[in-house]
Amino acid sequence: MNDIYDVVIVGAGPAGSTLARLLKNRKVLLIHGGSDEKPCGGLLAPDAQKALAVFDLTLPKDVLVDPQIFSVRTMDLESGLQQWYQRMYINMDRKKFDDWLISLIPDTTEIVEGKCTSIHENQVTYLKDGFKRTVKSKVIVGADGANSTVRKTYFPELKTRRYVAIQQWFHKNDTQLKPFYSCIFDEKTSDCCSWSINKNDYIIFGGAFAPKRCRENFEKQKQRLKKFNIHLENPVKTEACQVLRPVGYNSFVNGVEFEEYSVFLIGEAAGFISPSSLEGFSSAFNSAIALSDSFKEKKVLKNYKRKTKGLKRKLLLKNIKSLFMYNPILRKLIMMSGIDSIAMRDMTG
Repeated sequence: MNDIYDVVIVGAGPAGSTLARLLKNRKVLLIHGGSDEKPCGGLLAPDAQKALAVFDLTLPKDVLVDPQIFSVRTMDLESGLQQWYQRMYINMDRKKFDDWLISLIPDTTEIVEGKCTSIHENQVTYLKDGFKRTVKSKVIVGADGANSTVRKTYFPELKTRRYVAIQQWFHKNDTQLKPFYSCIFDEKTSDCCSWSINKNDYIIFGGAFAPKRCRENFEKQKQRLKKFNIHLENPVKTEACQVLRPVGYNSFVNGVEFEEYSVFLIGEAAGFISPSSLEGFSSAFNSAIALSDSFKEKKVLKNYKRKTKGLKRKLLLKNIKSLFMYNPILRKLIMMSGIDSIAMRDMTG
């Protein structure tokens, strides 16, 4: 074990790849967990678009998929109401988006495709092509998502809600799920939301469910959609992962500094994800920016905490939005009022 780095970043999603791109003049190792796709709607929300605009970046056309989206169809399965709201998302291929972000990283950064297996003090061990390799680093950054190995190693469990996101892909001709983007609420199966999105020749349907009986409730929700003439049969593939929903300041963690090394978390590994929409791209970008800027100052952890205060407040304020979105009575009243909507229909006819 002779390799010593200035920074080792575990996870090459939007948070990790952005930080790797911003850390110039440092010896950086980025551990890319692989090409497995994460359950994700693959929509770039306005806040995430703004974060990219700060970098003066424009998306290449091969990252985009058809169709592009101008509204969300909100469906309440229990009341039978549905409502349309104007939204300006960019519909994209998540895998190609991640690959594009990685392509922007300077050649001076070492990128390896491997799985982080363990971390001990300032030593990171990962598995590549069946062989284990251990490296040392002055700084370790966890950008490895909700189930972060880095967070589990150095920090107590976050005080947050945990869900399992399950998503299936269907050939468009095998489903009657229209229009192209739907946000689905079903209090019988989940106190969170589900979604459907059209991507080229496919329709994806997914949702976030409490861990206990998550797959059972996912299938039950698909059955409940049938009475609205939405049939989801013969999935091409199924994906699943853990997802977090912050509830308070104890839902977040920035890092810790030891005598000889430091550990930091960014993106969802740090708990930075919207509790209302589960959108995480913007928080991934903004936390990576905050940490990279903090490295330019002497007291890195102190400055990183300061620079993410606004992000934490913004995410916690979205819990107020969640009260209206996820309370069945309030949601029904809002949908019936037509506030901020394009049109409303009763799904039950």
